[in-house]
Amino acid sequence: MHSTGHGKGDETMRVMRIGDDGQMHLDRRPAPRPGPDEVRVRVRAAGVNRGDILQRKGLYPAPPGTVPDVPGLEYAGEVVECGARVRGVTVGDRVMGLVAGGGYAEQVVAHHRTLLPVPDGLDLAAASVIPEAFITAYDALVLQGGLMPGQRVLIHAAGSGVGTAAVQLAAAWGATVIGTSRTHAKLEAARALGLSRGIVPRDGAFADAVRADGPVDLVLDLVGGAYTAESVRCVAVRGCVMLVGLVGGVKCDMPLTVLLGRRIRVQGTVLRSRAIEEKITVARSFADHVLHRFTEDGPTLRPVLADVYPMTAVDDAHRRMRSNALNGKLALTWDGC
Repeated sequence: MHSTGHGKGDETMRVMRIGDDGQMHLDRRPAPRPGPDEVRVRVRAAGVNRGDILQRKGLYPAPPGTVPDVPGLEYAGEVVECGARVRGVTVGDRVMGLVAGGGYAEQVVAHHRTLLPVPDGLDLAAASVIPEAFITAYDALVLQGGLMPGQRVLIHAAGSGVGTAAVQLAAAWGATVIGTSRTHAKLEAARALGLSRGIVPRDGAFADAVRADGPVDLVLDLVGGAYTAESVRCVAVRGCVMLVGLVGGVKCDMPLTVLLGRRIRVQGTVLRSRAIEEKITVARSFADHVLHRFTEDGPTLRPVLADVYPMTAVDDAHRRMRSNALNGKLALTWDGC
């Protein structure tokens, strides 16, 4: 299907930007224009991620070439303009995707090969919390971690956005899924997503509890810090620890003898700063191997959307995320703003 036009759209748009004081401010900016391989999307909803909060604090700056003061890493909306070389996308299509920044705006531009169609039956608020969590989990577990059916997988922060996605994906791939969380309630909720066993760490320790049933083949570490060293103790010979998050700290005392003896791989990964070609590769693989699981009969994937806030209540949403009491993800919408 070819693109169908080059609508001009609004000349300005609303954005939620970070001020010099770290506070969020509603503002107006010129609407972006797509390049030949890009589309312009009217954003209806944007997922909330911890990176948005870190960006407000100056701890997670936007990559070069990305708007520096408008956070937002994922979006869902409708295509309103297509570049001259765009194929397979039409004005009016419901789409979702990742951006390196600027998701807290009424409009974004994105390379058309990074777009994903919104699954039938999902509203745009629910769709907006799929890309960051599920693509991150898929890339780390399957594309880089080499997840295989029958393996044992340990997922930290199993009640978080990426955690709830990872539990579902690992279960869908036929793995036995073990998860950690700060609360039994979050682990109980994760059982409905495919979690086989849940562990609440005691003073940051969980390796002995995990290994009571045997070592794991793969760890998705969304915490970092001391958790990473403890994760290494959980891993079987030639296993892998995929490090994705650092909310628990940026340093750890790593047991190097265990790394050597078991030939363990510890690998870090991040999506935001990758080259566009790499992002396209991951997006197309996700579209080919995962997206259908949101709509097919039988066991399906689903976004865990905890709540929806208007964009003007962004501070409330960020405050709730910082509380760590959240199960799943939050979305911000422009409806009613």
